[in-house]
Parts: sequence; C-alpha cells; structure tokens
Amino acid sequence: MIRNLAVACILACAPLAVLAQDTPPPPAALVADSVEVTRDRVLIATGNVEIFQGDTRLRAQGVTYDARNGSLVLTGPILLQDGPDIVVVADQAELSKDLQDGLLIGARVVMNEQLQLAAVEMNRVGGRYTQLYKTAVTSCHVCDSGKAPLWQIRAKRVVHDQQEQQLYFDRAQFRIRNVPVFYLPRLRLPDPTLERASGFLIPSLRTTSQLGTGIIVPYFIKLGDHRDLTLSPYWSARTDTLNFRYRQAFKTGRISFEGAYTRDDLRPGEDRGYLFGEGRFDLERGYVLSFALETTSDDAYLIDYGITDADRLTSELALTRARRDKYIRAAVINFRTLREGEVNKTLPTNVIEATYEQRFFPNQLGGEFRIAANAHGHFRQSGDPNDTNGDGIADGRDVLRLNLEADWHRQWTFRNGLQADFGIGFAADLFHVKQDAFFTDPDSDIVPRTSLTLRYPMVRQGPNGRQLLEPVLQIGATGGSNLNIPNEESTRVEFDEGNLLSLSRFPRPDRRERSATAAIGINWSHFGNEGWDSHLTFGQVIRRRANTDFSDTSGLAGTHSDFLLAGQLKSEGGFSVTGRALFNEKFDVSKAELRGDWAGQRSSFGTSYVWLTADAAEDRPTAVSELTFDGTYKLSNVWTANANWRYDLVDDRAASAGLGIQYVNECVTVDFSVKRRYTSSTSVEPSTNLGFTISLRGFSASNGTERYANSCETKTR
Repeated sequence: MIRNLAVACILACAPLAVLAQDTPPPPAALVADSVEVTRDRVLIATGNVEIFQGDTRLRAQGVTYDARNGSLVLTGPILLQDGPDIVVVADQAELSKDLQDGLLIGARVVMNEQLQLAAVEMNRVGGRYTQLYKTAVTSCHVCDSGKAPLWQIRAKRVVHDQQEQQLYFDRAQFRIRNVPVFYLPRLRLPDPTLERASGFLIPSLRTTSQLGTGIIVPYFIKLGDHRDLTLSPYWSARTDTLNFRYRQAFKTGRISFEGAYTRDDLRPGEDRGYLFGEGRFDLERGYVLSFALETTSDDAYLIDYGITDADRLTSELALTRARRDKYIRAAVINFRTLREGEVNKTLPTNVIEATYEQRFFPNQLGGEFRIAANAHGHFRQSGDPNDTNGDGIADGRDVLRLNLEADWHRQWTFRNGLQADFGIGFAADLFHVKQDAFFTDPDSDIVPRTSLTLRYPMVRQGPNGRQLLEPVLQIGATGGSNLNIPNEESTRVEFDEGNLLSLSRFPRPDRRERSATAAIGINWSHFGNEGWDSHLTFGQVIRRRANTDFSDTSGLAGTHSDFLLAGQLKSEGGFSVTGRALFNEKFDVSKAELRGDWAGQRSSFGTSYVWLTADAAEDRPTAVSELTFDGTYKLSNVWTANANWRYDLVDDRAASAGLGIQYVNECVTVDFSVKRRYTSSTSVEPSTNLGFTISLRGFSASNGTERYANSCETKTR
C-alpha cells in the first residue's frame, strides 16, 4: 500500500505536457529512510528522500504529499535536476501536484552548467514561467566566503520563459565585483539552452590610425529555423559602415554571404564596400555544385577595414564529382587583382575549364591505365591585339586549349628488393590564340612519352631506431616539338621532392619538358625509438637539351638542374623543422625556405624564413628575404598571449606585426589586440589597428568545449 501511494504521488507530480500525452509517463520511484501514510491519506517521507522519473531527479530531506488537495511540501535542502540542462536548489518549497505552480524559498537555478540565478523567492506559474525575486545572476564561480563574483546582474525580478528560452530582467543593474557599472530598467537575454534567437550580440571596440575609434554593435535576426541575418553597424568619427552576414541551410546544401556598405572620410563622396559569398549543394549521382564570390568596391577597402590581406580575389562556379576511379569538374572562374601596377582589363581574368579523369585496371596487362581530358579557355576584357601597355603581352590575348592524355603504368618488385616502375603514354595538345598579332594560327602536337623508374630500398634496424635508405633513378623521354604559343600558365615553376620524378615539371600543359631526361636522387629516413623522425631527399635532373622556358630561379634552367635538398625533423613532443633549398655546384642558392614549429602544453611557436633571388622572368626585380614569427603562450590557466611578426630583410624593416592578449575564465572572455601594417602603396597607407572585446559567457547555447573552474581559497591561521 505504501509503495502504491508513493508511486501515485510521483505520477501526480509529472509535468502537464507529459500527462497530456496519450502514452503513459515513465515509471517513477521513491526512496527514503522512512515512509508512512496517515489515516488522512497523507504520505510523509523523511530522511534522504530521492524521487526518480525519466530524466528528472528530486532530492530533499522531507516530502509531504496530501492526496486530498494535491499539495506537495518539501523541506530542504532541496535539489531538483530537470534533465541535463536545469538544476534547482532551494531551502523550502510548496508545489502543486503537477509541479506547474508553487513557491520556492532561498532558490538557486543553474542552467546548462553555465548560468546561475540566486533568488530570495521563486515562483513557478503555469509550468512555463519561473519568477525570481531579488535575484543575482552570474556565470562566475561563487564562493561561500561571500566574495562578490567578477560580474553579476542584480535585478528586482527575473522571469524565465521556459518555452521561449528567454530571461526578462526588471530594474537590472550590472556590477563588476560589487560595484554598479550601469543600470537598465528592462533587459532581455537568452538562456544558455537557446541555440538561436533574435537580439544584440557582443559589441566590440576598434581603433585604427585611419578610421579613429569606433564601436561595432551586431544584431542577430532569426529568419526561421534555417535562415538568419546579422547586421553589424560600425560607427566612428570617420566612417559609417553597415556590415552584414546572411546564412541559409537547405536540405542538400547551404549558402553564406557577408559584406559591408560604407561611407567614410578616406574617400569622401564614394560608396564603398565588399561582398563575399560561398555555397555548396549536393546533387544526384554524387555531383556537387559550389560557388564562391569575392568582390570589392576598390583596391584598398579590404585592407582599410581589416577584412583580409589578399591581393587577388577569386569568384567561381563549379560542378564536380569525385569517385574512387573517376573525377569530373567544370568551372567558370573570375579573377580580380588588387595589386598596384596591375590592370584587370589586360589580365586573363575570366576562365572556363572542364576536366575529366578516369583510371582502369586491365586484367591481362596488369598495372593501371589512366585517361584524362582538359578543356580550358582564358579571356581578357581588352580587345586590342597589340601590346599597347608595353608589358610584352598583347592586351587582348585570349587562349583556348584542349589536352588529351593516356598513360599506362606497372610496377614490379624483384626478389632482391629492386622495384621497377615502367610507364608509357601520350598527350595530344591543341591551342588556339585569339586577339594577338604575334600568334595568329592554331597549333597542335602529339607528345609520346615513356619512363622507367628504379628504386632499391634498404632497411636497417639499429639500437636507436630503424633507417631507410632508397636510391632512385628515372630515365625518361618525351617527344614532340615546342608549339608556337605564348607562355600564359607556366610562368612560375616549383622544383621540389614532389615532382623530382615527373616527366614535365611545368604546372600546365602550355609548356612541356621534351627530349631525354634522367632524374637521380636518394631518400633517407630514420624512425627513432623515442619518437624522433627525420627525412632527407637529395636529387638532380639531367636532360639532353635545355629548356629556355625555365627561369633562372626555378632551379631547372640548363641541361643540369640545381641540386634539390629537402628535409624534415619532427618529434612526438611537438617539435618539427621542415626545409628545402635549390643550389648549384658553386653552392649559389636560388631558393630556400625553412619552417620550424614547436607545440607544447602551454605554448606553440613557429618561425619561417624564405629566400628568392631576383628574377626578371618572374617579375621579381629584387631579391626576397623574409623572416616571420608567430606564437602563443599560455601565461596562466586564464591568460593567453599571442604575437606575430613579418620582417623584410632586404629592405631592413618590418612588414607587419601583431600582439594580442586574452583573458578567459568560466564567466568572461576579454580580447585585446594590436596590429601594425608598415607597407604602403598609392592606394594603401600604413595603419595601426586596436581591437577590444568583452564577452560574458553563459548567455548562449555553447561557449566552446573548454571548461574553466576557479577554486575558492580557504585561509587558515
């Protein structure tokens, strides 16, 4: 009988939303040190009372349930866990039998393990509204010593709308420690369980040497379950800017746009701004439709407003499909240069291309057979067939090309460990140059090619680890003749360990390496027992005839290429060094790059060095020698500092520098950053930017995966 009454008590306390359903509520259970039922059908449970039903758990020292009027009286301390998101602690409570109405004394509510609301008195009304009187709200850790939290909001009354997931404050006072900072008669904030809702987001302060000090105030607008718009006005003494971001999710894709409209003193009377966008849609049969949009009103806007340092913009519409043995892509691309001295009208800014690749594995021949087709066209806005601007290129030159390729490869491994890879194939090229007075006729060629690659890997196990030594030799030949076409796409050639064994190291098929070639190299690796790994590659290319289309700094000019040296050293502890260099027999270095990184528990640092010799063929009249640094150091469990720096060793001056510091604990995030750009041009001036943002944690559905916990110090004598 007692057990039945206890269960009946718990079922009566189920929420109305559950009772209204056709399905019965989940089973309930009551556990207590003592349970008795009086003659008046009053159930009294005392001593470590625990009530369980579904994901709701109630603990109290005593529970009295009167079946005649449905009243439920609880004596504290009381702990109510309503699912994973809400925890209520109180000293005393009197509730209706369905828990939809009632009064709690000395109540404290914790939402989503982030936000806590402490009140002298709390009322529940209709199962939807919770009213808290004389309330203190904070997401900071509160100590029993009575020390005020870092921040809190004091209010005469706070109403929590559980259905709308909103908090409404009456006579709200924001305090830092216990010092009032500002007062608001009304305030509405989302509770931590709400993922998306219209309202103001965290404002930020921004100071630049060009625009002065201003404030950015974002306002988020929920347009539905799958769309939203964020408007972020930016006001300063020298600019009025409206930033915006629009996002929408579809059943099979998504789109996102961001941009700004500006009127400022930098260019008085002009409408300025930018628009970036991207999207992706999954179509039938594995096809993917994607687009990217990048445009701006003028060459300096993106740098003036700290959007990006990119000096070339790319817009693209593409259709792709990638399978294990097949790849298809068709795209329309538009480029726009922001570089000083470059004119978009005489550059190939519009591109159309289509690619088809497939591979087969014939049973009779063995190995792998590959076919590929590529159609490409790039066009200039100018229609002038002559070189009017004197850059050596016809101002209106357009190029169309079609390239077909077929290759067969097979690999053998002999008993002595020697590996042989044989390949044979051909390429067919067709080019048509238009609007160029120097190249008037189409040109085509058939390019046969073959190669044999030999490797002899040798492995040795030593006391400190395992070593691999692999000599490599490739002999190849490519036929055909050089076409009478301009070099439009292969003006920049990289020679590295990735293309040491390629028959042609030009990035595009408007140029090909021809004649007999040989590539020799050696690979060495060491895998240490204590987590240290090192890799080294050394190689050179030898050809019968030199190719004049290679620049001096490419490392491939002449019949003998420069020596290639590339290496890497890394450890399990987070340290790594990667480098590559090209040098001739006199040890004159044409290109070199070195990158070092360290990632520890409290810090991560990276530095790099780049050296490029002057080369007029690559539009580089002077040498490039740059040193960069970036790093982050965790000063404590709440303070983090970061810095970046780029230095031009040729000009002996800094190109850019940045410094930032961040404070993050369980209830607040503070960011401060300083950035300085030293470079200048006719459209861009050197500038200094200062940014400052304070974010109160706890008023959003997620604040990241990090958990910060402060401890309360206990002083003893």
